Formats: sequence, C-alpha cells, structure tokens
Amino acid sequence: MVISTTLIIIALTVWISYEGIKKPYWREGFLFNPYEIAQGKQTWGLFTHSWFHADYQHLMFNMLSLFMLGSHLESSWTQTYGYSKGTVMYVALYLVGGLAATVIPYFRHRNNAMYRSLGASGAVSSVIFAMILWEPKMRLGLLFIPIPIPAYIFGPLYLLFEYVAMKRGNTGIANDGHISGALFGILFVLLLSPNKALEFIDNFVR
Repeated sequence: MVISTTLIIIALTVWISYEGIKKPYWREGFLFNPYEIAQGKQTWGLFTHSWFHADYQHLMFNMLSLFMLGSHLESSWTQTYGYSKGTVMYVALYLVGGLAATVIPYFRHRNNAMYRSLGASGAVSSVIFAMILWEPKMRLGLLFIPIPIPAYIFGPLYLLFEYVAMKRGNTGIANDGHISGALFGILFVLLLSPNKALEFIDNFVR
C-alpha cells in the first residue's frame, strides 16, 4: 500500500492548525517573527510557522491547493525517480520551501517589531511553482485568474500579482513570502532537472 505524503502533510497541518486556532497563546510562540529572530530569539519560528494558520479559511485554501497540485507533483516524482527518492525530494521541497519562504520577509521586516506571519502559503507556493516548471502545459486557475490557463502563463501572472501587492503593502497577506517560496520551487526543479528551463521557455517561442 502506497502512502500519500501529501495527505500526511495535510493531516498534520490541519491538526496543528486546529489546536493553534483553539489556543492562540500556544500558536503565538511558533509564529515567524523576523524582529525576534534578528535578536537571536524564537529562531524555531523559521520552521514552525508553516504548520499554523490564522483561521479555517486560510487553512482550507492552502490545503486544497496543496492537495490538488502537491498530489500530482508527488505522483510525478515517485513515478520518475522511484517511490523512495521521489518522496524524499518532495518532502524536501515542501519543508525547505517553508523555510525559504521566510528569506525575503526576514530582510524586509527584521527591524519591524510588530510584524508576524504564519501559514503554509510559502511552502505551498514552492510546490505550485515546482509543478509549473515540471509541467508548464498543465492548466491552472486561481482566484484572480478564475479561468484555467496554461501553467507557463499562470506562473508569471501570479508572480506579477504578488509583486504588485507586495509593493502596495497593507494587504494582510505575506506576498513576499509567497514570492520567496515560489522562487525556491523554481530553483529546486532547475537543480533537479536543468533542462526544464529550456522546456519552459520553449512554450513562449513556438
């Protein structure tokens, strides 16, 4: 029997988030707090923030996105590289993606004592963009792009949307974390299979 790593991640995240929503005082200690980290405190928040969510809507959106695209990417990698290697690579993408999602926010907010963030959006973004680079012709649609379009078009539009939102600020969303996670997902695939860059670009020149 093959165990779905994506479903295990979702189950753990739902359980931890549920407990965190019930116990805000508990969740507070595990948030990503760049200011505290810059002071050498709460460094664990770099890793733990991805497992907590502010509310059920936030949780549902992230987990649904992960289920739809993560399951597909996990299946593709286990078929291509074998179950063990493919699973290890997928888990590494997600876990390190959550850490990578803190890079840009850290440097932007390390002097802001009021900044906090939580949620798996950055880790999920790394999976989404790994999937986009892995299968650029698949069709995707999401909120501001409700009609499914090819992934190679969706990806740049998504990054542009996040960048504009980040520059405007005051969105209540860690747009910089989404971008940071997405860039890691792209880098991960390029290190894994450099020819994917040419395959992606080829969609624009044909």
